[in-house]
Amino acid sequence: MEEARIKRIEDTVSNRQLDLTVVLENVHDPHNISAVLRTCDSVGIREIFVLYSDSTPIEKLELGKKSSAGARKWVDIHFYQDTKACFEHVKSKYDKIYSTHLSKDASSVYDLELTQSVALLFGNEHEGCSEEALSYSEGNFIIPQHGMVRSLNISVACAISLYEAQRQRLLKNKYNIGKEAWTKGHHKLNEVYLERSLLRIDPEFSEKIK
Repeated sequence: MEEARIKRIEDTVSNRQLDLTVVLENVHDPHNISAVLRTCDSVGIREIFVLYSDSTPIEKLELGKKSSAGARKWVDIHFYQDTKACFEHVKSKYDKIYSTHLSKDASSVYDLELTQSVALLFGNEHEGCSEEALSYSEGNFIIPQHGMVRSLNISVACAISLYEAQRQRLLKNKYNIGKEAWTKGHHKLNEVYLERSLLRIDPEFSEKIK
């Protein structure tokens, strides 16, 4: 593998935010999932959780899995149809869950502390987050809007929220940490990305490393 490719992978790993993720509930449009994946890759998220709690047929899940093939190589997707199982997985890895939900106690996204270990939950544009999903959340947030039509596409809302998280984390020097500051998680992710990159270049690589 070329040194430039290895360097790019290491730079990507140094900017991965291992304590930041996204949970999507009942977001059916693969174009929205694709856009979210690209944003997640851009801000340094390594994995997301996609929950279909509304009995979405399996073929819909497959459709989602095929979206944004480029970004999906670098951002893992965990698909769930069981809400409890999904959030048990999320809570085992992330300390807080904040949900996009219009409620009396909702905070502005700009008032959230997004440098901590956190998962951001987004529901679909029509129904929002389910009551069951909200029960796992530590708090609700909104994105301030000032127009007549106060509704944002799910991928746009996710992008605004994640770039606010990036802004806060840049101020705390949580990006470009350098290999000397890598955790075990960073080293493992580097191995995974190197293998995926080699598989892209040489389809027979998986046979050679067995």
